[in-house]
Amino acid sequence: MLVVDNTVLSEELFSKCFCCDLSACRGQCCVEGDAGAPLEEEEVGILEDILPEVKPFMTEEGREVVEQNDVFDYDEDGNLVTPLINDQACAFIRYENGCAFCAIEKAYLMHRVDFRKPVSCYLYPIRISRKNYYDVLEYHRWDICRAARKEGNRQGISVFQYLKEPLIQKYGAEWYHKVEQELKVRQG
Repeated sequence: MLVVDNTVLSEELFSKCFCCDLSACRGQCCVEGDAGAPLEEEEVGILEDILPEVKPFMTEEGREVVEQNDVFDYDEDGNLVTPLINDQACAFIRYENGCAFCAIEKAYLMHRVDFRKPVSCYLYPIRISRKNYYDVLEYHRWDICRAARKEGNRQGISVFQYLKEPLIQKYGAEWYHKVEQELKVRQG
């Protein structure tokens, strides 16, 4: 484990490789799972505010779910998550050429909103849990990401390197630089 500021980082973030390969998985992380994507409390308000701009990019089923149930739901532990279509796909899903994508991110890429997507999605395969005063960042291994692990190994990209942009968005460039410096010190 590596401790930097108020974060504890699993060694696997540096030792495991990862690079999404949408041509192989077809965006199944937006479709499979036992709950929606984890949401931070402030993200609920953001999603409510940007919903009119995101709706045109959502499926009809997703729009119906959000109109009936709001932009969030709760998982079995009472945590905020995105709502699901038929207890399966995220309500904010969209499909392009048979591949699942995020409608929120599509609105962002089209310059309709300033919010890219929930940080839990942006940071995947990192999952964050809160322990005392620390965010604990751990590598989440999911079978549907087998191709991403293979591609990451092929390119030699660690999970930490692959997720540089979302990690900086979450914790800041100074934090990211501190982690890099700590790694250099450890490696001698």
